[in-house]
Parts: sequence; C-alpha cells; structure tokens
Amino acid sequence: MSWQAYVDDHLMCEIEGNHLSAAAIIGHDGSVWAQSANFPQFKPEEINAIMNDFNEPGSLAPTGLHLGGTKYMVIQGEPGAVIRGKKGPGGVTVKKTSMALIIGIYDEPMTPGQCNMIVERLGDYLLDQGY
Repeated sequence: MSWQAYVDDHLMCEIEGNHLSAAAIIGHDGSVWAQSANFPQFKPEEINAIMNDFNEPGSLAPTGLHLGGTKYMVIQGEPGAVIRGKKGPGGVTVKKTSMALIIGIYDEPMTPGQCNMIVERLGDYLLDQGY
C-alpha cells in the first residue's frame, strides 16, 4: 500500500460522520511521505520543534506547537509518543512512530477524541509494522 493510501483511506476516513480537516505522514527529517491536499505548508523548523518535544517532553508547552504558521496550545499528550494541540474549536494530534510523524488536524464538529483515535490507531499499526 502506498503512503498516500494510508492518508486517504486511514486518516481522512469518516468517523461517526466526521472527517479530519487535513492529515499527513512526515518523516522524522521533515520529508513528506504523503499528505492530504489541504495539509498546511509547514516549515522545517516546525517539524524540528515537534521532534525536539518528543525527545524533551514539555519543550513546546511555553511556545506552543506551530504547524503551517498556525499556533496550537499544547495540551495533555503522552510524553515521547503523542503531542496534542488545541486552537479554538479545533486542534492537532501528532503520533510519533519509529520513522515518521502521523499528523491529524481537525475542526468542529469532529471531537479531539475522534482525531486522537484515528491518528493513534494508524500510528500504533505502523509501529507494529516496523515503521
């Protein structure tokens, strides 16, 4: 299966009538493996800051998580495994695997829990597959 199919079929899928706004699978080096058409154009330093927070949990809390120029307030995640951010009625979930970052961006009516479930389910599957 192509990486794009993982984004299209597993991240941008419908859950209880809702969809993520955007999603991507990005290598630890910031290279895009696959992304939805409307995933924001991010800066390499944004990915570096996210990777740094996985290595040093809490480092993003003072500044916020930035992705495509949008600032998200960092909320409770799983240190070293999942970073969650909130902005107004929407937010972002980032799951780290051995080789990639699985990123899902959502807006109402999707709930944070639905976004977490979609992103973390694929992340756990890819971890099991050695990615």
